[in-house]
Amino acid sequence: MSYMVGFGARYPRHVHHRGASMPSVRDHPTRIGCDEGFRYLHSPDPDANVLVGAVVGGPDGSDDAFTDSRDNYAQTEPSTYTNTPLIGALAFFAVGRHR
Repeated sequence: MSYMVGFGARYPRHVHHRGASMPSVRDHPTRIGCDEGFRYLHSPDPDANVLVGAVVGGPDGSDDAFTDSRDNYAQTEPSTYTNTPLIGALAFFAVGRHR
């Protein structure tokens, strides 16, 4: 299981992120109010938009289990503290190649 969205054959399909779960303006051109968004948050359907490259929280600490559910924000939310270290490491390697 990859915890980077869009990487590998198995990755999170129910990311706790409004941009991932809500339909695009092209697919749903009318306004979606804030309260109406809960319909998408609690939907069992996979994300309408794949957040390629986002790193989610990952497995729990007790038994290495992962529940791919938008309601499970601790494991499925892409946050700055899970993505920033990766960006820093990738930036380091990218700069190293050009020197």
